[in-house]
Amino acid sequence: MSQPFTIPKTQRAFVLPVVGGEIKLVDDHPVLPQSKLLPGQCLVKLTHTGVCHSDLGIKKSVFPNKPKPDLVGGHEGVGTVVAIGDHTTNRKVSVGDRVGIKYLGSACSNCELCLKGREGYCLEFKAHGNDYDGTFCEYAVAYIAYVTPIPEALESSAAAAIMCAGVTVYSALKQSDTHIGDWIVISGAGGGLGHLAIQYAVAMGLRVVAIDAGIAKRDLCLELGAEKWIDFLESTNLVADVIRATEGGAHAALVAAGGSSAYETAVAYLRRTGTLLAVGLPPGAMISAPVLLVAARGLTIRGSFIGNRQETIEAVNIAAAGKVKCTYSIRGLSELNEVYEEMEKGQIAGRVVLDIYK
Repeated sequence: MSQPFTIPKTQRAFVLPVVGGEIKLVDDHPVLPQSKLLPGQCLVKLTHTGVCHSDLGIKKSVFPNKPKPDLVGGHEGVGTVVAIGDHTTNRKVSVGDRVGIKYLGSACSNCELCLKGREGYCLEFKAHGNDYDGTFCEYAVAYIAYVTPIPEALESSAAAAIMCAGVTVYSALKQSDTHIGDWIVISGAGGGLGHLAIQYAVAMGLRVVAIDAGIAKRDLCLELGAEKWIDFLESTNLVADVIRATEGGAHAALVAAGGSSAYETAVAYLRRTGTLLAVGLPPGAMISAPVLLVAARGLTIRGSFIGNRQETIEAVNIAAAGKVKCTYSIRGLSELNEVYEEMEKGQIAGRVVLDIYK
């Protein structure tokens, strides 16, 4: 098979030699040649990749599903397809196409969950940046069926930020059982997940109450379309403030905050038959809710881990239409260790996207 792209034998990549240890930038990490790609796989020359809190969690080994040895992390990559495995059938992308690589790397496609569009919960689910090498590198391997086409109207750096944070909150909102004009409360609204959740919620016709702290986050949330703002540090009774702002309680609450207290408070300010969406993943956090309260009010508590393939396409297309814009800063791939340090100290505003060639 002739290839229009010259593919090197080695590349720069951040490798995690020991689970729970430190990542190391190497310049001799092998690039899988076209002849070694499996049928259905493609090789993507990356230009940008986002950095997610989950990447830091995987590096520190805080999740039950332990990563592969010598892992290349990352799961928010965007780049160009430069090779496709021989004997690949039913191609939905071609060499030269721009695509996104997300956390969802593969699933069985045949079980009950996959057939219902819930492939992220498949027992055979495998993730980029955990089970497969990810996107903190120059060239990444992905299955064609699981990459996401990127529209021309969307810049690669902006698309990278949507591949995880965007689709995660969009998928959660689709599961919120809300309708146009309903109130949704977003805690952690000024963060990387939350500020995207505001925009997707507004695009879906929902009325947003944003909860976070600080003048900068207040201004950002209101600018993005939130109707009401509550500073949780200034509020003396957060539950009462939310119930008053939503004229009787929220139809849904999306928790993107990094602390477990946000979950406990959210249960109390939901109106009857409301839905709590668990999106933020504070390590070791538990959801504590009185069973009588949940039953008597008909509340739903729903986890939302990742979106499916179709939801990723929808989330990207909404962003390409200009209805969602991610606030992000661009750093170089070589700065990943510094980004992790800042992330652990809570010094990251919005999202961070890495330029692969810096």
